[in-house]
Amino acid sequence: MAAGLCLTAFYGFASKPGKNIIDEVVWVVGDEAIFRSDVEEMYQDMRNQGAVISGDPYCVIPEQIAVEKLYLHQAKIDTIEVQESMVRSQVDQQINFMINQLGSKEKVEEYFRKSLPAIKEQYMEHMRNGAIINEVQKNLTKDVTTTPNEVRKYFDALPKDSVPYVPMKVEVQIITINPNIPRQEIDDVKARLRDYADRVNRGDADFSTLAIMYSQDRASSMQGGELGFMSRSTLVPEFANVAFNLSDPKKVSRIVETEFGYHIIQLIEKRGEQVNVRHILLQPKVSPQDLTDATNRLDSIRKEIVGGAFKFGDAAAVISQDKDTRNNQGIMINQNDRSSRFEMQDLPAEVARRIEKMSPGDVSEAFVMVNDKNKEVGAIVKLTNRIPGHRANLSDDFNLIKKMYESHKRQQILTEWLEKKIKDTYVRIEDGWDGCDFRYKGWVKDAN
Repeated sequence: MAAGLCLTAFYGFASKPGKNIIDEVVWVVGDEAIFRSDVEEMYQDMRNQGAVISGDPYCVIPEQIAVEKLYLHQAKIDTIEVQESMVRSQVDQQINFMINQLGSKEKVEEYFRKSLPAIKEQYMEHMRNGAIINEVQKNLTKDVTTTPNEVRKYFDALPKDSVPYVPMKVEVQIITINPNIPRQEIDDVKARLRDYADRVNRGDADFSTLAIMYSQDRASSMQGGELGFMSRSTLVPEFANVAFNLSDPKKVSRIVETEFGYHIIQLIEKRGEQVNVRHILLQPKVSPQDLTDATNRLDSIRKEIVGGAFKFGDAAAVISQDKDTRNNQGIMINQNDRSSRFEMQDLPAEVARRIEKMSPGDVSEAFVMVNDKNKEVGAIVKLTNRIPGHRANLSDDFNLIKKMYESHKRQQILTEWLEKKIKDTYVRIEDGWDGCDFRYKGWVKDAN
């Protein structure tokens, strides 16, 4: 963190010895000092964010800052950097979220007692350092492997009160049908995009402003349509093919159709195998009658499934237009853990409402839902399994326990690395700040 002093925050806290001193060095780690103002500022930030501090903040926070400095020093050795555009995008999203929550920029400034540029600068540093530290940790733990026998031994050694409770989960199959969209609606969308492109190409309008005003990609519109640096594999193929072939940042691409809708794209910068672009997304509107036609067709399909004419999975393979599930018998996959099991809150809201009172084997009536491309589609779902809540066990929850063990191993590696780093690093903790039960060993031993 920066060593700047936030006086309004500083004078608002009970403090350790020396509270009448405006600022002072409280720790030294290597050749870097940790100031009392650093601790007070982080304490204020954590309170603002409602963070829970486990222990005395004047012990926990300086140790946390010291640990960050050790990781950041290692990042310099390993020449680890992060993309500024990615950090900037994350900060903009966070600030926009706060503005939406509090109601205005002025209320955000009043809440944090800082100007918006100062808040943004602080968040940039925090998020940049967090991303760098994450990369260092990934490098240190990249070789973690596990065997079934190790997982079993780990589980057997867990105290009973450490065995997690697994909430009720469900397994679901789905069939979706996209409603027909009139040709005129598609033509209207394309005409709007051509108009935007012409205005930018003539110099009559700014692409970023148009994206903020009109783009239906909510995640990027507030950043002027900017996506940040991305590799070809992270973009859908149709979009990537156009984005990577752009060469003039002053010109706008042709209209690109993808599963998300219709786009125009503007190049910002190419860097090696990555590209940063802006885009404007428009999605054709679906009429109520088109949605009714789609659900009527699905209701007919449901009757045949319930009547035994064919199985749900077979129908999904032939009829469903959900590309993520149609080749998997319609089985929905949880993106959090790549399993077929969902807690109810992890399902799309419309799906969760339908299956809440269904029994395994039931097939829902047709309904309208918004899919992960933010499009309205017709759908039917089958509840294939409902797993009651229970204490985790190896037979039902092996993947969960495996993840717990891998996390345990990674934490062991990081703890051992940190304690060795502490041992090899000059550390001084000032009187009055050293009487703590620190998380990591070696801080006080090396103090002068």
